[in-house]
Amino acid sequence: MKNKLSDLLLKLKYLVVNYPLILLASLATVFVIIHGIETNPNDNDEYLLLRMGLTFSLGISLFFALKMLSQRLNKGFLIQLVGVLFLAIYYFVFPKNEDDFNETYFFIIVPVFILSHLLVAFIPFIKKENSEESFWQYNKNLFINLFLTAIFTGVLTGGIELAIVAVQELFSVDFDDKIYPEVFVTLAIFGSTCIFLLFNETGLNYLERDGKYPVVLKFFTQFILIPLLLIYVVILYFYSIKIVINWELPRGWVSYLVLAYSIIGILALLLVHPLKNEKAKSWVFFFSKIFYYTLIPLIVLLFTAIFTRVLQYGYTEARYFVLLISLWLTTVVLYFIFNKKATIKFIPISLFAFGLFALIFPYMNAFSVSKRSQQKELLSLLEQNKLLVNGKIDFNKKIVDTIAYNIQDKFEFLSERNETAQLLPYLDSKIKSEVKENKYWYSGLFKNITTTSTDNYNNYRRLYSDKKYFEIKEYQYFIKGGYNGDVETKVNGTTFKAASNYNSNPSLKITVNNTTKDITPLLDELLKKYKNTSGDNTLDEISLETDIDKYHVKILFESISWYTNETNYNFDNVTYLLKENK
Repeated sequence: MKNKLSDLLLKLKYLVVNYPLILLASLATVFVIIHGIETNPNDNDEYLLLRMGLTFSLGISLFFALKMLSQRLNKGFLIQLVGVLFLAIYYFVFPKNEDDFNETYFFIIVPVFILSHLLVAFIPFIKKENSEESFWQYNKNLFINLFLTAIFTGVLTGGIELAIVAVQELFSVDFDDKIYPEVFVTLAIFGSTCIFLLFNETGLNYLERDGKYPVVLKFFTQFILIPLLLIYVVILYFYSIKIVINWELPRGWVSYLVLAYSIIGILALLLVHPLKNEKAKSWVFFFSKIFYYTLIPLIVLLFTAIFTRVLQYGYTEARYFVLLISLWLTTVVLYFIFNKKATIKFIPISLFAFGLFALIFPYMNAFSVSKRSQQKELLSLLEQNKLLVNGKIDFNKKIVDTIAYNIQDKFEFLSERNETAQLLPYLDSKIKSEVKENKYWYSGLFKNITTTSTDNYNNYRRLYSDKKYFEIKEYQYFIKGGYNGDVETKVNGTTFKAASNYNSNPSLKITVNNTTKDITPLLDELLKKYKNTSGDNTLDEISLETDIDKYHVKILFESISWYTNETNYNFDNVTYLLKENK
């Protein structure tokens, strides 16, 4: 037992000495998350922690990739320094203010994380003289170690969490409930990092060593993964035949199915790479011969589906990346069909190159292309529907709902990407003032919309309040409403009652002492602004104010939902603030 413990301590010491930056990045990620759990930070601090967490967590895979490269080149310090500088730049890519952090950054965060893991896969083998066999053994061992790490971490985390529960229940120890997420985060991130590094032992030399092909992996690929893929491709082919027979455009989601089949198929080929020339392994030999050829008609289907959406609505970041992956897939297919000396290293290296192009290439990156495309689509919609009068949009002109929502979506898209300057020339002075004052100025622009859809989903609206606190210093009383805002109570001798009605004539009436006021007209006026929006809208605050009896009443709603073609409302978490009028 003593020897075992001594060996474990030696291995941990080896990890600290050889992988310090990886461990520091992992520990920092854990610290940031636990700090957020412990302190209940305000919105600004929460966003700061998010930026730090995203940066440190990226460092785990990035520093591992650079460590593998440094072991290959024997230049540790300089290469690791490059990683530190990159993380510093990555941190400052995010905006300082949370209000400026929008969905665009999702298309930075996810690709960068994927690129960092692709870097791990090929960076030690960037030179041509590195053998393909070593490359495959290295990635195979990484894959197995990752799988084992997941199992070990899951068992360890579950066991310790259950041990805490046992101590709490059996010995009546009152642990803070925060201990459970904190233990989970610590083991799932730092624990898994340590376990993974322990499996990798000395690093590159250990990972690229020759080894027997794992029996479990062989069985899984031969008898489960490849047969399922063959069934899958038959379904896609039948769907393609159906499209040709009916002469109809493919559904948009078929592109994701084709990409899923393609990427999983490529992964399957990589897993069975050493077996592909063994004719005895009939499934593997057959699949490796036909796979890339099966993709050719599916790629045609894929591009048809993609350009159907692009030509109809223009590019967005999501469509750009789907198109980019499709182009990469086409490149891979052509490479392996026509290149007799094709190497599997081409797969991760080419995907990395395509991803890097999408993020940083001037003018042609995902963000530039999407903005230009949406600006062009917006102008085209305005001109086709003759909505421009002396260069300004006539928002009072009669317009069908599908066109109105499409235009408003493009306003929202460009506005959230700080392209308001491109929209201002189309707006009159009144709306320009709203741009400065209202974060959601693009809601309800058109005033005369004709409904073309009978789908009630298109009539559904919901407002959310983004505010997590209220200023109550000016008010004397705080009253919490019940379901749909109903409440009845006495406040320092004053009777306060709020009652809602949800029949064909909905109302929300507030009574203070013997004075009753129906605030439904105020509510109607508020919601009228959002009649021509779609789906959910998030506001800084949803509130109404009025005077009743000798009190000024402020009504705060967490959310309001309704159908524009019906006369009823639903409220969640209504709060009333009261103060005596002077």
